[in-house]
Parts: sequence; C-alpha cells; structure tokens
Amino acid sequence: MMKTICVYCSSSEAVDPVYFQAARSLGEELSSRGCRLIYGAGAIGLMGACARTVRDGGSPVTGVIPEALNRPGIVFEECDDLMVTGTMGERKALMFGNADGFVALPGGYGTLEELLEIITLKQLHYHEKPIVMLNTGGFFDPLIAMFERIIEERFAKPGCRGLYRVTDCPREALDYIETYQPGPREEKWFSGAGGSPEETDGSGNGEQEKENHDIYR
Repeated sequence: MMKTICVYCSSSEAVDPVYFQAARSLGEELSSRGCRLIYGAGAIGLMGACARTVRDGGSPVTGVIPEALNRPGIVFEECDDLMVTGTMGERKALMFGNADGFVALPGGYGTLEELLEIITLKQLHYHEKPIVMLNTGGFFDPLIAMFERIIEERFAKPGCRGLYRVTDCPREALDYIETYQPGPREEKWFSGAGGSPEETDGSGNGEQEKENHDIYR
C-alpha cells in the first residue's frame, strides 16, 4: 500500500543550499519508494524543491493551501491533487488526516508550529503516527536541547523522547516510518506534589479540551 508522507518545511528561497539539497534528497527517497507527498502546496523554497523532485520521480503530490495563499507564483501548479481550504487550521487538519507519517525539514515559525502541534497531539494520544525531524546541519539541535530542558524540569516525562525520531539521513527517516510500531502509551500528566493527575488544561474542563481536538481524529 502506498504511504502518504506529510512534509513540513520552509518556503524561503534565501536559505543555505545545503537545505535545498536535503529537500531534494528527501524527495528522491519518497519517489523511489512510491510514496505520496502531502504538503503545504508551495512552489518556492524547500517546499517547491521537495515537491518537484517527488513529481519528477513519478510519485504523486497532494498540496493543501488556504485560499488566502492560493496565488500564482506561490502555489505549486503541478500538484496531482490541490486542496484549497478556508483557513490555516483546516489546511493542517487535512494534512494530518491524510498522512501516514510526518517529516519536518528545517524551516521557520510555521514549520516549527506544525511540528510542535503534531508532537503535542501524539503526546495527548490523538494519533500514533511516526514523526521525524530531518536534522540537516544540526538545525534542530537547539530545539532538541530545549526539549531536554523541558524533561529535566518535569514539564514533560522522559518517555516523551519516544514521540519523535531525529536523523540527518532521509533514507533513515523513511526506514523509521515504514517500520514504525507504536510504543506503549504513557499518560501525559505528573501526579503528586506540584502536579495533577487529571487530564485538563488547568481549567477543570478536560472534556471540552478533548472536544476541541476532535477535528484531528
């Protein structure tokens, strides 16, 4: 069965060529395995580099873009399927719902927001899909260091290290996704002094919080 891989990455044309090479290498690996790419439908930056490589390699590309960004020169016109949404939230939900796994290339605020959201949803058991950071040139090292501080200071449990995989090799990234088996579930919340075992956001309204996330199921 063809796997659909969601790729989060930058639309910047100004970044170092090493990042463009990483995007193209990931695209080559996706197409060589017959994977479908689903991504944010950009024609520029790492988004365009990855999508063109997948398309040139003979694999399908699905782009998802909000109407506000659906403009010539921004959207990749050669997508096999182009989904136009009303909002950014709908865009992310469609990408999430149609993906079997996720790869984050280096990127800016939007890439990091998408990556952190998909990790958080996995932590909260809204999905059990594999997540990989493609750590080209050590780009994600500061973020991983921040994650370690979060764990050390007990804002998250040590088991959260298993929510994602980090590699600088596209082949290893897709090997991980293809062979991924979900591990044992761990509750997010600490209990005891300074913490609460209840699954709420502190408002006492855990059921409402769960309902708010149901769009991602």
